[in-house]
Amino acid sequence: MYVMAIDMDLDLIGRPGEMGEAMRQMDPRMPMYMPMANFGPLFVMWAIMMAAMMLPTMVPTLTTYEDLIRAADGSWAGWLGVLAGYAIMWIAFAALIAGVQLALLFGGVVDMLGIAKSPVLAALLLIIVGAFQFSRTKEVCHGVCHAPMNYFLGNWRTGLMGGLRMGLSLGAYCVVCCWGFMALGFVGGVMNLLWMGLATLFMVLEKLPQIGHRVVRPLGVAMILGGVTLLLRPLVMGG
Repeated sequence: MYVMAIDMDLDLIGRPGEMGEAMRQMDPRMPMYMPMANFGPLFVMWAIMMAAMMLPTMVPTLTTYEDLIRAADGSWAGWLGVLAGYAIMWIAFAALIAGVQLALLFGGVVDMLGIAKSPVLAALLLIIVGAFQFSRTKEVCHGVCHAPMNYFLGNWRTGLMGGLRMGLSLGAYCVVCCWGFMALGFVGGVMNLLWMGLATLFMVLEKLPQIGHRVVRPLGVAMILGGVTLLLRPLVMGG
């Protein structure tokens, strides 16, 4: 992703240089090869970004399974199965969001850097993701991600295939829990390393045992306020 950003003349926070600005304004239908307008490169970018963002959040789950290797009938094959299950779910989500980005790009909703062209759309996305933090779905999925031991105790399966099945299920919960933070890439730019790093920090904070449940709603409030501020900014600046 870093190499792709450099090739597109972007700095570490996604700001384009002269060449990058020209690329941002390009029509994706132009008869020339543009990586950000093709599914393959987009999918690879999202898959790599998923790995970089989600591996830190998986540490509590993998550590919990390691404890069960010693205390129960877990195995390293099962550990690998859990990891593989997570990876499959996140790769599937990478394919989905890459497809969504292409649809938005060719629909004129986002530019070549994946940034929403309309400040109103960006604001609404912030508000929707912020509101999701207060939903029952978020509560249930976050509960599983935040306390994987409870999931393992109620859904324990042994061996590689057992670990894979648990990993797929845990990965699904994780996707639903964290999709919003990924979608915020369309606000700050999917090539903005600082912005996506901030999203990673939010996900890691939510998984921390001591403070995870305490930060979910404050993060939601912060995103809603950010969205409202973005909506009101033209009125304030105009006044």
